[in-house]
Amino acid sequence: MPTALTPAPAELRLSELAEANRPAQLPLLTRICETLAASPAVTHLLVRGSLASGTADRLSDVDFVVGVHDARMPAFAAALDDLMTVAAGALLPGWRDSIVADLGGIGFVFLVQHEGKLQQVDLYLAPASQMLAIRRTVAGKVLLERPTGTITASQAEQARTCVAELMRRPRSCTELLIEHLVLAVLLHKRLQRGQRFVAYAEWHMLHTATKDLIKAALAPTSRFWGWYQLREEIALTPIGRSCLADLDAAITSPAIPTAADVNAALDRVIALTERACPNALDGLADAITAYRTYLELA
Repeated sequence: MPTALTPAPAELRLSELAEANRPAQLPLLTRICETLAASPAVTHLLVRGSLASGTADRLSDVDFVVGVHDARMPAFAAALDDLMTVAAGALLPGWRDSIVADLGGIGFVFLVQHEGKLQQVDLYLAPASQMLAIRRTVAGKVLLERPTGTITASQAEQARTCVAELMRRPRSCTELLIEHLVLAVLLHKRLQRGQRFVAYAEWHMLHTATKDLIKAALAPTSRFWGWYQLREEIALTPIGRSCLADLDAAITSPAIPTAADVNAALDRVIALTERACPNALDGLADAITAYRTYLELA
């Protein structure tokens, strides 16, 4: 299996980063690096963002580009949630990132337990055949670079197909609930930093995720795009009307939320999930309880 764990390879280059920049996240970064590098499927590891530039603060996320051999991309992507939760300590399965720029791969955001807090870990999976182009575009520090050997045209096409299928696949109710949980962490970070414009954008994303959750639960075969025909499709049952009342409460909230607004929205969506699609909570009860505790301690 591509995710079989072996001792961290000697070629993993962390010393340069540690000497130039000793952020509080360095132990977590090292742990994630060693977890990913133990898989022979991984050909490249780049750290980017503030950790690469030396401008990280205590709220900074850990942001990786992960090159995966094209032939192993489907198996590695399928095993990523298990790898991150079991070996790296992620609290929840990853959120398929819809914010990250398109670099020929696919992004995921994980919430990882680290020193009593939830730390955001961004993983951008990219086929090894795309890594040369990505390195021309993305500023970062190379932590791992392995020979890829010959990548055939069919292997490259297999990787492209894997990425395209993951991007196209509709999100399940469970995935949409996880999207809310991740966005709530991001919003708390934006508010603490005073990033009002970004908070505005992510607050709208959270409302859109609520709408998508309602439609996935109550109108999964809807032919209508976006926000159209919600009342006509959803308000046919008491549960549907209750869910639309929750959505109305969300969209009439302030354009830029307070921390209390974010917490209230999270309470609403968990109650909505229990009402409209309780199966989405299967296996997540303990994780959500832990998640709430971490938010209270933040």
